[in-house]
Amino acid sequence: MTSAQISTQTSDQPEPPSITLPVHLRRIVLTGFMGSGKSTIGRLLAQQLGWEFLDLDAHIESRTGSTVPELFAQHGEAHFRQLESSALASALGRSSTVLALGGGTPESLTNRLLLEQTPGTLTIFLDATFETLFDRCVLQGPGDPVIARPVLADPDQARARFISRQPSYRRLARLTLDTETLSPDETTAMLLLSLEKVTLPSR
Repeated sequence: MTSAQISTQTSDQPEPPSITLPVHLRRIVLTGFMGSGKSTIGRLLAQQLGWEFLDLDAHIESRTGSTVPELFAQHGEAHFRQLESSALASALGRSSTVLALGGGTPESLTNRLLLEQTPGTLTIFLDATFETLFDRCVLQGPGDPVIARPVLADPDQARARFISRQPSYRRLARLTLDTETLSPDETTAMLLLSLEKVTLPSR
C-alpha cells in the first residue's frame, strides 16, 4: 500500500501520522456545486499527498486557448460539454492526480461513465447548503463574482441548478463530505483521514 504523510505540523512538533491510501487508488476527483471549494481543497489535498493538482476548467482553457465563459458564449453549452468530455478523458489518464471537476461536469452521461469506468478513480462530493455555497461565491476573492459566475446574477436560477445537480453528485460519489462548517484546511484533514476507510475495486 502507498502511504502519504499529513504535513500540517511544524518542524518542532511530533511527526504527523501516516495515512495509508487504498491500494488501487490512482486519482482523486472532487465534485460539487460552485463554492464547494473543489479547487482550493484540491490544491491542499494534492500538496499533502505529494500529487499533481488539475482543475478541469483550467485544463479545458489550456487546451482550447479560450476561457470557459468565452466557449459558452461563442459555441454554446453542447459544444462546451464535448470539449469537457475530451478534457476529462485526458485528465483521467494521469496518475497521482487530484482533479477538480466543473460544477456541471457530472450532468453529462458521457462524463459519468468516464468517471465510473476508469479504474483507480475515487470521486468525492463536497457538500453544503445552497445558502452557504452562494455566500462563499459572492464573498470570495477580488473582482465582480457575477462576471466570473454569471448565474450568480439570478439566485433563483442558481438555486434551481443546485437542486437539479444534487442527484448527479450523490450518484457519482463514493464518498460525501459535508463542508458546511469546515474550513478548507479542516476539510482537507477530514478527507485524508477518510481515505483510509475507502476500498476501491482492482479494476
